[in-house]
Amino acid sequence: MADLSIQRVRHPLRFRALQVSQVQRLAPHLVRVTLAGDELDGFTSLGFDDHVKLFFPDPDTGVLALPQAGPEGPVWPEGQRPLMRDYTPRLYDPVARTLAIDFALHEPAGPATRWAQQARVGQTLGVGGPRGSMVVPAGFDWHLLVGDATALPAMARRLEELSVGARAEVLVEVDSAADQIALPSAAAVRVQWVVRSPGVVHPLLEALRSTPLPAGVFFAWLACESAQAKVLRAHLITECRANPQWVKASAYWRRGVADAHESLDR
Repeated sequence: MADLSIQRVRHPLRFRALQVSQVQRLAPHLVRVTLAGDELDGFTSLGFDDHVKLFFPDPDTGVLALPQAGPEGPVWPEGQRPLMRDYTPRLYDPVARTLAIDFALHEPAGPATRWAQQARVGQTLGVGGPRGSMVVPAGFDWHLLVGDATALPAMARRLEELSVGARAEVLVEVDSAADQIALPSAAAVRVQWVVRSPGVVHPLLEALRSTPLPAGVFFAWLACESAQAKVLRAHLITECRANPQWVKASAYWRRGVADAHESLDR
């Protein structure tokens, strides 16, 4: 049997001030902002669901404050802690020194959505990390990816990593059919787009319950709103008999909370 050990890799903590080089509307509720700069030298992201911390300029002054990397973590100048959010590094090009970040746009708009909606070439954005990576082997019999629009960058990265002979089942919750995007992969992939409907509390759970799952050993990755991620994880472990060590669940956001990002694996 293939080695299915999940590796955890730590990276030196660095903070970078980068410039917007391109802005693309990928879908009605998805914007890609490409950042560039020599400070990207040495950037490392080994795991498809890595996250960096984005630091946004002061909306009134336009000033960007960044911390210094201390032995215990970031060290902030007094009174200079900016708005910050966690995002997946979608595409990194070490030759061109560019880093693409995909923003899922929400209503009501928070600071990250507001910034992405007005992003222009030449603006500056701060990036910290990633501090570590989870490296998942590709040798599972198949892979399950379940999430909403906030999970699309990590899902797309994982599907691009999988090679010929791999198999993946993908369920994605979006606001509308227009928010569906291409998810290229060399693997055999089946994608189900779950359009959000009024009154349906956990649409991904309902879709997963009605999906016949392949046989074999699988790795499951879940990322969406906190309450839905919890019920999805419980369903996989209790009803689908998934091995808990191969179920990675994250709350990428929490209803009614301005800033939430947490692991739900325990």
